[in-house]
Amino acid sequence: MSNVEEFPVGARKLTEFEALVGAAPSALDAIPGAVYLCDHDGWLIRFNSEAASLWGRTPNANGARERFCGSHRLFLPDGTPLRPEDCPMADAVRSGAATRNAEVIMERPDGSRFTALVNIRALKDYGGNIQGAINCFQDISAHKAIEDEVRTKSNELEDFFENSAIGLHIVSGEGIILRANKAELDLLGYSVGEYVGRHIAEFHVDAPVIGEILQKLSCGEYLDRQPARLRAKDGSIKEVLITSNSRIDDGKFVNTRCFTLDVTRMREAERARRESEERLAATYEAATVGIAEADESGRLVRVNDAICKMLGRSREELLSMTFPDYTHQEDRAEDTANYARQVRGELDSYAVRKRAWKPDGTIVYLDVYASAVRDDVGRFLYGVRIIQDVTDARRMEDRIRESERHMRDLLEGLPAAVYTTDANGRITFFNKACIEMAGRTPQLGDEWCVTWRLHTADGAPLPHDQCPMAVALKEDRPVRGVEAIAERPDGSFVPFIPYPTPLHDADGKLIGAINMLVDITERKQAENRQKTLIDELNHRVKNTLATVQSLALQTARHSDNLTDFTARYEKRLLGLARAHDLLTKRHWEDAPLDYLASEVLAPMTATFGERVQIRGPSVTLNPRAALSLTMALTELATNAAKYGALSSEAGTLSLTWQVREGAGQTMLDLVWQESGGPSVQAPTRRGFGTRLLERCIERDLSGEIDLIFDLKGISCRAAIPLRGSTPNG
Repeated sequence: MSNVEEFPVGARKLTEFEALVGAAPSALDAIPGAVYLCDHDGWLIRFNSEAASLWGRTPNANGARERFCGSHRLFLPDGTPLRPEDCPMADAVRSGAATRNAEVIMERPDGSRFTALVNIRALKDYGGNIQGAINCFQDISAHKAIEDEVRTKSNELEDFFENSAIGLHIVSGEGIILRANKAELDLLGYSVGEYVGRHIAEFHVDAPVIGEILQKLSCGEYLDRQPARLRAKDGSIKEVLITSNSRIDDGKFVNTRCFTLDVTRMREAERARRESEERLAATYEAATVGIAEADESGRLVRVNDAICKMLGRSREELLSMTFPDYTHQEDRAEDTANYARQVRGELDSYAVRKRAWKPDGTIVYLDVYASAVRDDVGRFLYGVRIIQDVTDARRMEDRIRESERHMRDLLEGLPAAVYTTDANGRITFFNKACIEMAGRTPQLGDEWCVTWRLHTADGAPLPHDQCPMAVALKEDRPVRGVEAIAERPDGSFVPFIPYPTPLHDADGKLIGAINMLVDITERKQAENRQKTLIDELNHRVKNTLATVQSLALQTARHSDNLTDFTARYEKRLLGLARAHDLLTKRHWEDAPLDYLASEVLAPMTATFGERVQIRGPSVTLNPRAALSLTMALTELATNAAKYGALSSEAGTLSLTWQVREGAGQTMLDLVWQESGGPSVQAPTRRGFGTRLLERCIERDLSGEIDLIFDLKGISCRAAIPLRGSTPNG
């Protein structure tokens, strides 16, 4: 057992790690740069305020411990994400590897990034064991930006030299070519080895010219578009313009930088232009259209023979005039205003049709196409005016326009809907009748038809692209014998017959179609009425025959002999005939009840006057109800005149009716009341008259009848449902 006491901890020398950990926070803040410490497991234990500022956050703020780095995210310089466990600090605490002047990218929580230059060193104890590591880093984003800018400018300068569209070369003070770009080499066709390193004079065709150029440059003069000729590798001569200046250091001519602009084609173009101008002058005079040139004020400075002939004026006369001088006063403002805009550069060109005066007062129509010639900086030099006499064409256009107007007026006046389309089925015209028929205003450009919706004759939906007009255009043939139904936006329907007919130009090419839609609503209604009438006639004939048969059988059954049968049967046939006559007068259409009652009782009112009363609201009966009621009233009237109230001098008769609503149905209550006649006794048996009344009211009209034989007179009450009949009150 050793009797040597251990030294106190305070007497032991602290390691770097321990010293840094134990230092006051202000000690780390005093370091000029961002600093942080990690222990041997990589846990972040200390950092200064500059590190937190660069990170944009305070690590360990919420009590959670963080490893290797306090930044939000890490990236390699190329932008690849770098995990904290793979960063240089992790390598330092694991293996002791040091990092010197390495670059990483740190991202802050707000998404901003900066490039950091990091220096990392492992911290060991006196036994060589890794206790942790320290990272000193700084933001070098500004430095990197400057480096990138310098690199970019250097690359751009190099790119400018090598890839410039203009030839560029550098020549030493001795005249040796030091460097040439691709455009220079391509211009002359040499390789770098064939051109660079040789004297510039070897490539100049004219020795005095290159001598003068070198002399001027050696004296520091600036060359601006100096003409020269260079010999290409293939032996051709290139005409160039050389722009150059000199580099002079301490008064010594060092080198020259030369731009070589190839103007070979421009020179050839100039020669071609001169030749072209000569040809143009010849063409100018030989042209069949008028050609004139005018200055800024519109004064003519050059005219050809064609315009002189067109305007009936000599060349000398025209050259003393402005073009507004011979322009019709009503067309002058438009032409001069456009020309003024052209002079100012607001218009490159314009076209105008105008009238012009000849000296004899004749008016000619001219199509003028005006353009301007300007110098290199855009200044107006003169206007060129190409003029064509279109007097004959204008007259033809007027005739065509009048013809078209007449045709439109004709189509507008037609009572049938008429519209036209182009070859693709788009509507180009429609008359007013189309609007009325379609129940809407079509739009020019709509396809195939002016209608809102279409249906076939049997009511099935008919898409517009399958309508008769579409078929006529697609198959290039007229379509006939088809019926269709147009549906309006308000829900009403219009049956019609279309007559689509393709239209062709003079060469037989399909250019469109015209269609006339004939409204057949009235015809359809007439057909329906005719069918209804025929059906009604068949029904009435059957009913009439059945009624005649019943009259015969019932009369025979209640007659004493043939004479009695003949008299009774004749009266009842006459009653049936009267009913038919009344409905025939109304064309077998609905009949008012008061009209029928007045007609049936007319003989009695004429004979008995006020003894016969007819009262009741206006009610319209359908033909079936009218026929049955007429026969019933005729039977009652006949009985009243022969046996009832009207057979005596004091008897009276009243026929009244009312309309009421009951059980969801409209009912007609009819009352036949006789009084003041002979005493009435109830019959011992039901006669034919009673059966006829019951048949007319109960069987034919589904009503109810109550026949009362009172001593004061017969009373007949009937309640009849008004099916298909309407009260008019």
